[in-house]
Order: sequence, then structure tokens, then C-alpha cells
Amino acid sequence: MSDPPHSKNAFALLMGYRPNAKKKQPQSPSPKTLTEEDTLNIEAAPDEDGPLAKKPKTVKNQTVIATTPGDLISFVYLLASKIYPARDGIELGIREATIIKSLSEAYGKSDAGIEEKLHNLGDLGLVAKVSRSSQSTLFGFKPVPLTVAEVLDAFRVIAKISGKDSQTQKKEMIKSLLVAATLAQAAAYSETPSDPPIEEAGKVIKQVYSVHPKYDTIVSALLGDGVLKLPEKCGFVPSVPIRPMLAKPINGVSEILRKFQNRDFTCEYKYDGERAQIHYLEDGSVEIYSRNAERNTGKFPDVIQSVQRFKKPSVSSFVLDCEVVAFDRRNSKILSFQKLSHRERKDVPIDKITVSICIFAFDILYLNGEQLLQEQLNVRRKHLYNSFVEVPGEFKCATSVTSNDLKAIQSFLDTAIVDGCEGLIVKTLSTEATYEPAKRSNNWLKLKKDYMDNIGDSLDLVPIGAYHGRGKRTGGYGDATNPDVWFEPTEVWEVKAADLSISPVYLAAAGAVDVVKGISLRFPRLVRVREDKKAEEATTSDQVADMYRAQKIDHGNNQDEEDDN
Repeated sequence: MSDPPHSKNAFALLMGYRPNAKKKQPQSPSPKTLTEEDTLNIEAAPDEDGPLAKKPKTVKNQTVIATTPGDLISFVYLLASKIYPARDGIELGIREATIIKSLSEAYGKSDAGIEEKLHNLGDLGLVAKVSRSSQSTLFGFKPVPLTVAEVLDAFRVIAKISGKDSQTQKKEMIKSLLVAATLAQAAAYSETPSDPPIEEAGKVIKQVYSVHPKYDTIVSALLGDGVLKLPEKCGFVPSVPIRPMLAKPINGVSEILRKFQNRDFTCEYKYDGERAQIHYLEDGSVEIYSRNAERNTGKFPDVIQSVQRFKKPSVSSFVLDCEVVAFDRRNSKILSFQKLSHRERKDVPIDKITVSICIFAFDILYLNGEQLLQEQLNVRRKHLYNSFVEVPGEFKCATSVTSNDLKAIQSFLDTAIVDGCEGLIVKTLSTEATYEPAKRSNNWLKLKKDYMDNIGDSLDLVPIGAYHGRGKRTGGYGDATNPDVWFEPTEVWEVKAADLSISPVYLAAAGAVDVVKGISLRFPRLVRVREDKKAEEATTSDQVADMYRAQKIDHGNNQDEEDDN
């Protein structure tokens, strides 16, 4: 689940201490009030990429587990900057302007003053931190201290506010929380002896979270049975999506043999679509999740209908790792990702679908009540081939070849690109070939056309404007169509991209391939600054248009794609 830009730290500040609050006694637990004396520790580290995975600070006194264990789930959600599991697809839905207005009203500042601090600090959480110093003099009274559970409950109410004046209602709720909240100290560490040691416990929790990313279940099991029992209590099951295994990029075919010496490997098409995890449950229901574990079931009603056609009768439950790709069924042809992106995102009536899709399955993680994550790929692939049947235009196992001949692999790569794919995924097959959730593994390699020098060309571009970075990008530049900063057109940057695509926003070569739209870069990356070139020698609009037309992937329907919206 992703929150509105720059809002996460502001919300994290709502967990705080009040210097004059009365300390709670551990022998009489009550909902955790955040106080200065009662510094908080949390014995959990569920998210490899989240706040709890960071190196802990040294803190003291009592742990939440020891004093108010019922608050632990709320603490974990808030420290991970979440309010619901990602699979629920419920977001806070708060605009940056609403947060700015809440801060200005809560702390007696002008909107312009808050925006100036945001410009300087780059993060609304830091703005809240420096702005709250005048809060007590403004309000002249001591608000009732917040509990962590109250904060989480309030966020969940905010997330579900909709309709007319919803942003105003959300603003008022945020303001009331800010008035009552102060800054907290929190960490994933305890000074008291731990059994098992905290490092070992952290590894167990991270491993469990990778296959069962559901805070509520993990925390309940942790409190009831302890850390060492977590793998038994919180295993991989359908309806709880896991983060997918990812591949590391390589620059050429020859690199495959160097990295996979003396190991069997296989090459698969890397499809240019949307990663999907399809869960089929014992009761016959189907759930579809994105690579970020967000529930996408309503987006793909056609996939739900296809399941009964492509699974064999012997299959009672499964979890498939696949790519959902836009597909021209009349001509049996893969279409571009841009075509797929024009499907509605939620609650799509099946009779309103205008872009057909095909499922390309490349892994099976669960079958008939048994999880397969620890099986080697050759075993998982055998289960995949034996459990499903191809349905033309709807379902197909990923096209693959198993060979260690460089010429054969190069030929397979060329064919993949001609067939409308991005390139290849190369995977270990029979050794060191287990499925590693949420990990970018050396056992999976990706070879994409834009990574290779002999496919496509770079562009020489002149940067003319940029947008101030925020959050982690403070001090750098992002991008926008209305720049904060304009540059003198003096430098030339060599840039490569995965593809060129039609854009109604970015207007390079406008009118050359579309009457009003321009051409944009998909996944651009800076190669180098061309100090040997002047601005006048940059790639021209006509050259950009020619490069677009020359792409091996057919973009002939791009104008129609834009008109579909």
C-alpha cells in the first residue's frame, strides 16, 4: 500500500511522548499512552525494506510486549507506515495540500510558511516536527494523550471517508490528531536479554514475513507461542500474497555462462506486462495480487473466468506467479505494456473490457494444499506443466529453452524481442533454484533489450528544467512538466530507455507520429554527460520520431490506445 507523497513521516509523528504525562505502571496494563519516560521498544522486524528492518537505536525501560501486548499490532502497522495489509488495497487517500492545510491550522502557521519549510526540508514529517514547538502556547491546554491504537483507528476511519467534502473531513481529523500528538522514540530493539537472541529472532521474523506478510497473524502468533514457533504458525497459504522473487540485470548473453558456471539453467521470455500472483482457493474463489501484494481481483474479471478453463480437474488449490499481458487474440500477438495500462484499475465489468489479456505462467508456488517454495525450479515447472492446459489467447506457460549454447541463447533472445517481449529471464534449474520471496536473487538474471549495446540507440538530450526532489530525493532533482528550476540549455546528456511511447504529456516530436501528442521515454536512465557535444548537436525531433517508428515492437495501435480512454 502506498500513501500520498510526503505524508508517511507526518503520520509517524502522531506517535509521541508528552513530557508531563503520568507514567503508566507495568503491573496494570492499559492502552499504551506515548510518554517521555515510557520509551517504547518493539521486538519485531517484519519488513526487509520497512522501518523495522533498519538498525535499531539504543533505548531503555519497558517493552510493549511486557506492558501492553494488545497494542503491539497497532505499533507494527504504524512503524511500517501502513494502516491495512497491502492486499486490502485501502489507502489513506490524502492530498498533500490537505496535509499542508492541517499542519498550518494545527500549528498556527500560514500555508505559505508550511510550503516554504517543505521546500527547504523536503518532507512533511520534518515540517511537522519543527512546527509543533509553538503548539502549547497556541492552544493553552493539555490535550488528552493519544494511544497508539487510537491513532491507527483514526487513520482507518480517515481512509474510508469518501464523497463530497471528504478532504475537508480528513483535514479536520488530521488536525485533531496533530494537536494531541507529540514526537516519539521507537525502535526494533530491547535491552533486556532475549531468548532467542535478538539477531536470531529478527532473522526468524523476516523469513516468516517473506512467506506470510500479515502483521495481525504474525503478532498474534508471536505473543501466543513465541518467536521460534512462528514458522509453524505462519506458513505460506493462499489468499495471503507474498512479495515476488526478482531478477538481477545483466548486460549480455556471455555473462550468463560466467554467472552460472557448472549449473543447469533455463531461459524464459521476459514478458512486457503486469506481474500477477493468482490464488485459487479450496472453495473455488480466486484472488489476484500485484507485485506489491495489492489486491487486483476486480481489475481482471476475465482472469477469474479463465481459471476453470486452464486448470485441470485434479487441481483443488494453487498459487501461480505469472505475467498478465495485453494480447491481440485475433492475430495471436502480444501487445505493448502501454495497451495494458489503459484497462480500468478497479471493479471492471467484464462486458466493458476493451483490452484482452493473456496469462503467461512461469512458476507455481502452491499446489493442492502444499507449498512449493523450497522445491527446485525443475520440480516446480513439472508441477506447472502437469496441472494446467494451454487455452489459446488466455493462458500459456512461459516460452522457454534450456541450453548452454551462446548462439542458441542469442537466437532465442532475438526471437523474444521480435515476439514483443522485453528480453529474457535466465534461471537456475536444478540446484540453488528454490523460490526466494521478496529477494532480488543472483539465481535469476534478466537480459533486456535496453541493457544491451547492440539493441536500440541512445538519445542525446538537453536538460532544460527539473523539479525539486522531496523525501529521500531532497537535494536532488525529480521530474515534472512544470519545472521548479529552469536550466540554461548548455549540457548534452546521453540517455537510454526501454522504449519510446506516445504521450499526451511530454511533447517531444509532437505532431510527427500523432496529430497532437508527443513521444516520451519509458524507464530512462542517464548513461553519461556528453561533454564533447554542444546543444545544437542533440537528437532532433525528426530523429526521435524515426527511432519510434523503427522499434521492433509494433506500436501501430498507440494512437487508438490513447483514444480508448
